[in-house]
Amino acid sequence: MDAADGARPRPGTLARFTQWTEERHGPETALRFRAGDAWQTRTYAELAAEVRAVGCALLGLGVAAGERVAVLAETRPQWTYTHFGVLAAGAVLVPVYPTAGEEELAWVLADSEAVLAVCDDAAQAERVEALRGKLPHLREVVLMDALPELASVPEGELLARAQAVPPGADASVVYTSGTTGLPKGCRLAHANLGAIQDATLPLIRGGPGDSTYLYLPLAHLLAQLIQFTTLLEGGELCYFGGRIEDVLSELSVVRPTHLPSVPRLFEKLHSVVLSLAESREGGRESFEEAVRVGVLAAEGRLPESRREEHAAAEESLYSLVRGAFGGRLKWALTGGAPIAPATLDFLRACGIAVYEGYGMTESAGVISLNHPDAVRHGTVGRPIAGCEVRIAQDGEVLARGPMVFPGYHANASATSEALDAEGWLHTGDLGELDSDGYLRITGRKKELIITSAGKNLTPTEAEFAIQRSRYVSRAVMIGDGRPHPVALVTLDAEEIAAWAAREGVTLNDSWPRRGSTDPVTQPSAAERSAAERSAHPSTHPAVRALVEQAVAEANATLSRPARIRAFHILPEDFTPEAGTLTPTLKLRRKAVSERYAREIEALYGG
Repeated sequence: MDAADGARPRPGTLARFTQWTEERHGPETALRFRAGDAWQTRTYAELAAEVRAVGCALLGLGVAAGERVAVLAETRPQWTYTHFGVLAAGAVLVPVYPTAGEEELAWVLADSEAVLAVCDDAAQAERVEALRGKLPHLREVVLMDALPELASVPEGELLARAQAVPPGADASVVYTSGTTGLPKGCRLAHANLGAIQDATLPLIRGGPGDSTYLYLPLAHLLAQLIQFTTLLEGGELCYFGGRIEDVLSELSVVRPTHLPSVPRLFEKLHSVVLSLAESREGGRESFEEAVRVGVLAAEGRLPESRREEHAAAEESLYSLVRGAFGGRLKWALTGGAPIAPATLDFLRACGIAVYEGYGMTESAGVISLNHPDAVRHGTVGRPIAGCEVRIAQDGEVLARGPMVFPGYHANASATSEALDAEGWLHTGDLGELDSDGYLRITGRKKELIITSAGKNLTPTEAEFAIQRSRYVSRAVMIGDGRPHPVALVTLDAEEIAAWAAREGVTLNDSWPRRGSTDPVTQPSAAERSAAERSAHPSTHPAVRALVEQAVAEANATLSRPARIRAFHILPEDFTPEAGTLTPTLKLRRKAVSERYAREIEALYGG
């Protein structure tokens, strides 16, 4: 059967995914991507042919059903061919971030017992080959582009293998980019991912003629889910060209109808438009008034007396912002972190719907979702169909349903911690359900800070409040076992530079600095000299005043024990390369505390 009862049609397993889509959408455009300065396309029939070539190559290389195949590559069409080729061969995908460090790369390949590693290029292949001594299960390392050329098995054998894959078989082992310790491999069955499609396809509407701009990494589960949804519905998947500075120009060419993203893209656009407004006298006040009028209109509360004002803002602001996204955007989806309320209001005013959702790898990516028929700003939506959610006595969000994973690969103890005897997934997140069933996430259970006075504090509440300032990139609350909370703050380089240009302030040319990726040359906190710190913009009184204002505004919204008493502006932003962020840009708090121990002690007068 190709779908659950009452659900929209889909293939019974992902092993037959491209065969199923070819039968329904064969001559239509499936993929669009850049090749140099030109854009190329592939139809659903061409996509299926590429997938068959990859699948036959895997069979020829001796990959057996249920064996794991690692993919270490940047997001591009060949990633998609390899992904579906692995599934068609009855094998299990193990996505690896191309930015993973050597320790993480070795761990993921060894722990997953991957028998084959498919690499983006020779440099990545050399990294894997250098780890051979630690990878007893690894038989082959192949280049992604060369894989289809190795096809040597009749397509009939591949079809038989795909047909034999049961829904309960593993489709992938996705390693969580843990904020502490080594990542754990989440086993996701075909049935888990199918449950997500059954629940979300009726909510995320699309079809032939629609296009999705994909610049999230395909190593991330959310990008994979978007890929499934777009192709199931017969839409067009448009790949990011690889350079972040080209995103806006690509959006104008692709003109997507659907845009999944992390909040940062939307917040940056908001900041750019606001900066342009501030460059004109009275521009900020006019901008903010236009947003207020636009929100009234979006909510159906625009008074007749303000319709002319709204029409003027449509011509001078709203239509231009929609045009920056290509002019066809129906909805945007965001998750992973809260999006700034001011940014949501700005986009709503301009006629762009942004829907927040929530999930984790262990829930196959989705637990709850705002959508056109049910949205409440400030929440992550209602639980999707088939997913039960309840709040434990200690405030932890628990979820149960067919999308919840069967467990971690080769890690029974971690599985028993995540899943209780009744099948409830313990998410580790703290949250609240309102009277209408909308879920609000308030923090991470393991990140609770307990001060020496015994006050329990949720750091993300203060951090997100400080990060509402467009001059702040990141804020980290410190205070566990301390008398009161303090914060480490990093600056948004582009916003500070734009502010300096407006105010006529000269900043040091060597800034911004980013964390070093070389462990030999990586300076310790003790080695960072006073001369280096004095060159940083934080030493300028007006820059520090910007952050002081952000902290003061945040403190005004916080309870007295949670207010930040002191802060330090760091001379570099947090990055995955420096080890202070995960590949999915989550904060590694322990790494931050260790790296900046000297600065933290100074904030407490140590």
